[in-house]
Amino acid sequence: MSDKVHLGHHARKRFGQNFLHDPAVIGRIVRAINPKPDDILVEIGPGLGALTEPVAEQAGHLTVVELDRDLAERLQQHPTLSDKLSIYQADAMKFDFRQLLQPGKKLKIFGNLPYNISTPLLFHLFDYADSIENMHFMLQKEVVERMTAGHGSKTYGRLTVMTQFFCQAIPVVEVGPGAFKPAPKVDSAVVRLIPKPVAERHNVSVQVLNRVCLEAFNQRRKTLRNCFANFATAEQLEQLGLDPTLRPEQLSVEQFIQLAAWLQQQEPVE
Repeated sequence: MSDKVHLGHHARKRFGQNFLHDPAVIGRIVRAINPKPDDILVEIGPGLGALTEPVAEQAGHLTVVELDRDLAERLQQHPTLSDKLSIYQADAMKFDFRQLLQPGKKLKIFGNLPYNISTPLLFHLFDYADSIENMHFMLQKEVVERMTAGHGSKTYGRLTVMTQFFCQAIPVVEVGPGAFKPAPKVDSAVVRLIPKPVAERHNVSVQVLNRVCLEAFNQRRKTLRNCFANFATAEQLEQLGLDPTLRPEQLSVEQFIQLAAWLQQQEPVE
């Protein structure tokens, strides 16, 4: 049988499907999620249910968002899972997660995310940060390294700044290709994301911060004087306590936020 077929399902390249099957890895991820019966648990891309089954067993119920119609149908007919699941056959990138909220509770979201959509999906989920208690995602190891990087490192960039603006990001488990069928060509890792309180977000517009990051990391080898030339002079950067001769990856997340807040004051949003 082809290694692209797992539990009778043919992995679909267009959906970026790689199915987790290693029981030790699954156990570690479920312990990290720590599902409780009164949690509002949401799984993105449950696939063949490797995480769905143990999480549903501990929690009693969870909601799943699955794009693949065949897999959604398979879960609807699952002998032990179907009555524990609320199934949405939908694209998570367009899904309104607020519809799942209950009074006084936040969402706990998890999933083994398709690598081809992981970054835009994370940005979509950050829109709901105030409604989320925590998130646990299996991603390409390189993406987790970028999300959890410290300034000054080669992996530090736009994804780092935007992730750490919204969340505390902690690497949890590293996972080799052998834990999946079919085996991906890259290592994977699980990241825990804990949204920061609204008050910590400094009233900075996400659009402005994103623009600052795009200008900064569009050409990494440029100095701050050059990459921010569109909206700040070297003198203005110095007044903000920023050395114009530094490269963007040498600025901390807080300094990016500070720069975005300053820019927002210069150019009030209409």
